[in-house]
Amino acid sequence: MTRRRGLSARLRLTLSYAGFLAVAGALLLAVVWGYLLRYVPDNTQGLLGVSPNRWLLVRTFFPAAAVAMACLLLFGLVGGWLLAGRMLAPLHQIRDAARRAGDGSLSHRIRMKGRQDEFRELSDAFDSMLGRLESHVDEQRRFAANASHELRTPLAISRALLDVAREDPTRDREELVERLQAVNTRAIALTEALLLLSRGDTGTFTRESVDLSLLAEEAAETLLPVAEQRRITLDVTGGAARTSGSAELLLRMVTNLVQNAVVHNVPAGGTVTVHTGTEGAGTGEGGTRGGRTLGVGTGATSVLRVENTGPPLPPEVVPTLTEPFQRGAARVRTDAHAGVGLGLAIVRSVVRAHDGSLDLVPRPAGGLIVTVRLPGAP
Repeated sequence: MTRRRGLSARLRLTLSYAGFLAVAGALLLAVVWGYLLRYVPDNTQGLLGVSPNRWLLVRTFFPAAAVAMACLLLFGLVGGWLLAGRMLAPLHQIRDAARRAGDGSLSHRIRMKGRQDEFRELSDAFDSMLGRLESHVDEQRRFAANASHELRTPLAISRALLDVAREDPTRDREELVERLQAVNTRAIALTEALLLLSRGDTGTFTRESVDLSLLAEEAAETLLPVAEQRRITLDVTGGAARTSGSAELLLRMVTNLVQNAVVHNVPAGGTVTVHTGTEGAGTGEGGTRGGRTLGVGTGATSVLRVENTGPPLPPEVVPTLTEPFQRGAARVRTDAHAGVGLGLAIVRSVVRAHDGSLDLVPRPAGGLIVTVRLPGAP
């Protein structure tokens, strides 16, 4: 943006300092004149015939006062220039850091030294913003690279199958079609997951009142056949947990959590527990019916907790599970429910879009506890 060149902040502060000193000196001279010189007699003999008269005092006082005013103004200009430069030095550091960030260098930090003041608070806030921005940009770069790799894989498989069919016309076409359909289904699932992840990141959806307990029951009912096939016990407990958001996105969030808990479990005899409820002020409004809380008070937090058994997870692996295409070495599967590595990434995106928090804690005996906290809605 092109702007007209104006006075620098340092020069404006300098002029302000000098002007303030000049005004203060002029007021001081006015006080001396108003309360001292006007009481001196204005005659040829002065006071009691021995003191100098007003004319003589004015003639002696005003030249000295003019010199003092000139020195005061010069002192204000020089001192104001030096003081303004010292005061604005932190802003120059912030300006240089902003320019470097604008040129693409997000790794630079100001790290301003000194005691806490407004400039240090601004510097710390700017460093924090650069840190979040750098993390977000790195995450987007990793996501783009991983998405390209994941999308390239089914396309490469499809091309290889077609090349084989062209080179060997006698090959079983039914098997080829079946394999192509499986590859195409996986590519479509990946594309839909990427679109859903993008929708959650942008936060473009209509908000409505949603009960997480009903979504948990719906997700559990949908995934119950998979759990029974794996001989896993799936339980839904707790009461109503109302929040405001997109029912479609929140249902996908709950479904992804329950599906991950079922798929990444022990081979047989495992458990998955889905619990909903509220935390904070105002819980319990509206009474209960059949063990279910009918209302959520103002200021409460709606909580969804999914706990499952499974293989032990190293603590250093858990934070990476919410990154796109990160499955964990012990969590990679090759069966029909392998997924595309975006389940928890979509969960994190939906939680962020609904101003909530997501906590992942490994169980000492193996498995994972995932807790989602969303702002409550009456």
